[in-house]
Amino acid sequence: MASQDWFDKDFYAVLGVSKDASDADLKKTYRKLARQYHPDSNPGNVAAESKFKEISEAYSVLSDKEQRAEYDQIRAMGSGARFTAGAGGPGAGGGFEDVFGGMFGGQGGQRVRFGQQGASGGRGGFEDILGGMFGGGGGFGQTSGGFRGFGGPTKGRDVTATTTLDFRTAIAGDTVKLTQGSGRPVNVRIPAGVADGQKIRLAGRGEPSPDGGEAGDLVVTVSVRKHPVFERDGLNLRVDVPVTFVEATLGATIQVPTLTGETVRLKVAPGTPSGRVLRVKGRGVATKKGTGDLLATVQVAVPNHLSGAARQAVEALAAALPDQDPRDEILARARE
Repeated sequence: MASQDWFDKDFYAVLGVSKDASDADLKKTYRKLARQYHPDSNPGNVAAESKFKEISEAYSVLSDKEQRAEYDQIRAMGSGARFTAGAGGPGAGGGFEDVFGGMFGGQGGQRVRFGQQGASGGRGGFEDILGGMFGGGGGFGQTSGGFRGFGGPTKGRDVTATTTLDFRTAIAGDTVKLTQGSGRPVNVRIPAGVADGQKIRLAGRGEPSPDGGEAGDLVVTVSVRKHPVFERDGLNLRVDVPVTFVEATLGATIQVPTLTGETVRLKVAPGTPSGRVLRVKGRGVATKKGTGDLLATVQVAVPNHLSGAARQAVEALAAALPDQDPRDEILARARE
């Protein structure tokens, strides 16, 4: 909805961008200014709060393609118009009559006259003409129909909150109860697969509008505690799985834990080294966007104590193996 004060406000100057700025440039500039002047960052600073409202108004208009087009058109018309009484009288140039006469009467045609009683004797005058252009029969300053000021009533301020979840709850999803600053409890549905640091926005659960508009939103930032066994990697879950030297050498079928408490059986091929990743499809994080896998990384466990018989067996194995240094390849590459 267009506003009468668009004639006087230069939203491009407020944001410090050119008139041909792209949507991406507008968003980038707005976010930077919003962080700088947001009331939460400047408590008690009236000037900063006023500046924040200005840049929010400017971005709200310029980020909307239809409103930006209307704004550019109104500013283009207003740049040559005079808004003083009588400035657009018969025969005068550069006033309302020239601006809107060109729109409604054509070049060199009949002029549209804007006087106290309206165009060509009509009852509503200039306000009726613009009211018809931009939304109804009300005059300037009307709250319903016609001009309503910038975009209608203002939206209430957003409210921020934080919550900390254990690893399993974050993966499975849950409903948590938070207490707002006013002391009013609110239930927040945590979606399955929420990540550490993710923000959840609840529309209309923030502060009420000061003038009857929409309430602000509640923005909840989620922190997730670490798990002693599992680690998240996108939609995948990672787990380190120890195997014995014998299992890694000869091969084996082993039990691997999952986040649900169940176990799955995985085959370890003969000669499997430490660091090899075994994949279990569909046992990762499940979200609306998809489901990840469980990635089990093999870690060959080396015994820190050997009996006499065990030591003799290892020594016999070493003697039976080919006399080859496994580090030969990396030593050779290092010299390249």
